[in-house]
Amino acid sequence: MNSGDGTIEVKELATGHEPAKAPVQPAVALPGGAEAADAEKPTRVSGGRPTIAIVCAAALICAISWGLHVRAASEAAVAHATQAAAILSVDVVHPEEGSKADDLALPGNVEAFTDTPIYSRTNGYLKKWYFDIGAHVHKGDLLAEIETPEVDQQLDQSRAELERMQANADLAGVTSNRWQALLAKHAVSQQEADQTRANYIAAQAAVDASRADARRLEQLQSYERIVAPFDGIITARNTDIGDLIDAGSGSNNPRELFHLDADDRLRVYVAVPEVDSDSIHDGDSAILTQESRPDLNIPGAIVRNANAINQSTRTLNVEVDIDNSKGVLRPGAYVFVHFHLPAVVNGVTIPSSALLFRAEGLRVGVVRGDRVQLVPVSIGLDFGNSVEITSGLTVEDEVILDPSDSLASGMEVHPRSVTLEGQP
Repeated sequence: MNSGDGTIEVKELATGHEPAKAPVQPAVALPGGAEAADAEKPTRVSGGRPTIAIVCAAALICAISWGLHVRAASEAAVAHATQAAAILSVDVVHPEEGSKADDLALPGNVEAFTDTPIYSRTNGYLKKWYFDIGAHVHKGDLLAEIETPEVDQQLDQSRAELERMQANADLAGVTSNRWQALLAKHAVSQQEADQTRANYIAAQAAVDASRADARRLEQLQSYERIVAPFDGIITARNTDIGDLIDAGSGSNNPRELFHLDADDRLRVYVAVPEVDSDSIHDGDSAILTQESRPDLNIPGAIVRNANAINQSTRTLNVEVDIDNSKGVLRPGAYVFVHFHLPAVVNGVTIPSSALLFRAEGLRVGVVRGDRVQLVPVSIGLDFGNSVEITSGLTVEDEVILDPSDSLASGMEVHPRSVTLEGQP
C-alpha cells in the first residue's frame, strides 16, 4: 500500500515480516499523449519450484506405470511358457506297410549229408594208414591196412577142411552110384542102397558148410583193408601204426579209426516255432547266411519236416538241403536260415519301443488331433526290435515312440515326426 512518502509497502502475509518499501517510478508520457502505465504494479514471486515438482511427479508416475506394464507382460510370457512346457512333446513315426514276415531268420547247424564213423570189422594191428584229416577221398580208396594173423590161419584151416570134405563127398558119391548099379542087379538090398545115398547127401552138405565157413573167413580177411564207403572228406583219424584194433563198434572199448563226411551235399536242421509251422512246406526255397560272411547268400530247399510239434520246445523240425559241390560251407558251421513266409493281409510293422503293456491289455499311443489315444492292438510276429501288428493300426497313424507310463488318452501333446534307421 502507499505510505505518502512515495514508497509502497509490500506485506508478506505468509511470513509476518515488516513490509519493505520500494521506490515508485514517475509516470512517463508516451508519444500521442498516452500514458504508458501509471498504475502501480506489485512485485511477483517466482513459480519455478512447483513446476519441477509436478514434472518429477509425472515422470515417477510414468515410470511406475511402465514398470507395471513390463511386469505384467513378463508374467504373461512366463505363464504362456509354463503352459507350453506342460504339454508333452513326443516323437512319432508312421507304421510300415506290410510285414517283415517274409524274412524269418532262424539259426541252424550245418551237417554233412552222410556222416560216418569207420570202425574195424576184424581184430589185429594197424599196419599202415594212407589218408589223414582234411583229405578228400573217393569211394573204394584204401584208407588203412590191418594185420590179422589169426584170421589168416583160420582161413587156411577152413580151406583145408573144405578140401577134405569135398574128397569125402566125392567118395560118397561114387559109392552111392555103385550101390545103385548093384541094386538094379538085385545084388544088394534097397536099404543098403538108400544108406549109401544118404551118406552122399550128408557129405555134400558138409562141403557146403565148410565152403560157407571159408567164405566167412575170406570176408573177414578182406576187412584187413579199410576202404572209403563213399566220396567225402576225412574229418578225424584216431589210430596210428601198431595200434591194437578191436573188431566192431559194440565192444567195450571201440576205436573209431576214421570219421568220414560227405561234404558235396549238406543238410541243415532248423527248429521252426509253432506259430510259423503252417507256413513251412516241402519244396519251398530258403536262403542261408553266415555272420562271418554277410555278403554270402547260399540257396537251399526244404526237403522234409517232422510233421509233428516237439512238445518240449513247441517247434517243428525242418530239414533244408543245399548243394555244396563248390565247398562253400563246411560241416558243423553255424548259419542262419531265411524262410520266405507270406505277409499278413492289412498288417503293419512298428518298433517294439512303441508298445504299452497295461492291465487292460496291449496298447499303442496314437496322436490324433494333437491328442493321445491309446489304441488296443494285436501282435502277429515278434522280430526283436520291431513287431508285426495284425489289427488296430494303419499306415496313416502317428505312433508314439518310447511312451511314458503316465501317458493317457486325451492328453494334449506336441508330435515330432522322426525317421527310424532303415526307413525311407
